[in-house]
Amino acid sequence: MFNLFDKLKSTITKTTQSLIGNVVDTVGDEEEFSDFVLDDMEDVLISADLGVGYASELTDKLRSQTKIKPSQVKEYLKEEFLKTLATAGSCELNFKENELNIYFITGVNGVGKTTLIGKMAYMFKERGLKVLVAAGDTFRAAAEEQADIWSKRSGADIVRRDKADPASVVYEAIQKGINEGYNVLLIDTAGRLQNKFNLMEELQKIKTVVDKNAPDCLRESILVIDANTGQNGLQQAQVFKECVNLTAVALTKLDGTAKGGIVLAIAKNLGLPVKLVGVGEKMEDLKPFESNEFIKALFE
Repeated sequence: MFNLFDKLKSTITKTTQSLIGNVVDTVGDEEEFSDFVLDDMEDVLISADLGVGYASELTDKLRSQTKIKPSQVKEYLKEEFLKTLATAGSCELNFKENELNIYFITGVNGVGKTTLIGKMAYMFKERGLKVLVAAGDTFRAAAEEQADIWSKRSGADIVRRDKADPASVVYEAIQKGINEGYNVLLIDTAGRLQNKFNLMEELQKIKTVVDKNAPDCLRESILVIDANTGQNGLQQAQVFKECVNLTAVALTKLDGTAKGGIVLAIAKNLGLPVKLVGVGEKMEDLKPFESNEFIKALFE
């Protein structure tokens, strides 16, 4: 039988080496944590995309103590990482049975947002649910076309109005979702970071439409980040956090990257749990994120 743990382990092999293997190689043979050794360890953690602040915090905890030895660095990191992920909140995707569940999906262009929506639609359809997609990125014809293709592939329905006002498309989708008994509504949005003001205005307008017309149905505001972007993903996140009340992160393209440490940086710096991860190209390669399984795969 297909083993999800094995799949995750093979997916994050490069991250395991950059984040754990390189640290152990750097400090494992030392007798004590000298400043020199800890500076090297900090550099390795930064290069693995934990971010400067978090890397410094992890090494500073080791500077003025003698209990933990360099040979125990794996156990120390494992404990710290689990604490960080737990503090960010539950990784379980919010969902209510027998109600319309709205998922507001944001992220810059090119991170795999529309593909993720298609895979989410498939995930929900596999559970026997009625799924609707709102093609809210109306300024890019390619985005609407892509949303259409993914909706058909997943078996979901779609509300698409090319070049229409995104908020009006979302309004129409909400009415359809409520009136026709849909279980899930996935809202695609634009991600043009080069014009921050317009992006914020548009996202806030859509959010207002959701809040006015289906105030109790919004389950998650999910930011999609490409795992390969590393620390740049955190900078993107800050912009979107200003626009909408983000509740979770979905990480795409986790397979094949050495920058999976971004999972921990997101939890630490943004206080947001990662709830979905893309571990491959196939329709079924979108998986619920589980902190314990991720850490287990990272350290074993």
